[in-house]
Amino acid sequence: MTLTQSQLSSLAPNLTLPVSKVNELFSKYGITSANRIAGFFAQCGHESGDFRYKAENLNYSACSLLKVFPKYFKDVELAQQYERDPEKIASRVYANRMGNSTEDTRDGWTYRGRGYIQLTGKDNYQGFANSRQCTLPEVVSYIETPDGAFESALYFWNKASINSFCDRDDIVGMTKRINGGTNGLEDRKNRYAKCKAILYKS
Repeated sequence: MTLTQSQLSSLAPNLTLPVSKVNELFSKYGITSANRIAGFFAQCGHESGDFRYKAENLNYSACSLLKVFPKYFKDVELAQQYERDPEKIASRVYANRMGNSTEDTRDGWTYRGRGYIQLTGKDNYQGFANSRQCTLPEVVSYIETPDGAFESALYFWNKASINSFCDRDDIVGMTKRINGGTNGLEDRKNRYAKCKAILYKS
């Protein structure tokens, strides 16, 4: 299926990519049916605030750190040392996992969540860099562009084999692959239904 500009404007009014680029990338990553397109726009729309945000927001208060990252912030005194400092927060909570090194290297900040489905961790960035045959610094810069934010989401989508869930109309399966759980499931369901309606009526 090839998207028209009218369909794209209805599916993602905040997306700045031209429809020709979207169709090119969809073809590259196998997003070739109405169900797959609907699933992708529904999930990315939920994850990115309707394609407004290309990077993770880590500007947490001490209270929020205790709630969101209890494993890494055991008490309010420690949380207060990190509050409202996104670089320090990312460096701590993403240290020593997903290919990142220790907190002091700031890998957690360098490889924080970016893209319309947030690609997170050095291993995931390296995989995306390898797929594009470019360096890690180049891929970090690329993901911060509209094209890169979109393509990094497609890379994640493809790697997680989410198209198979779209083919079965399995919104719960899609969501678990992206979120690890079912956070925001009702919104995702509503978005999916709206996206399908746009595509199937055209």
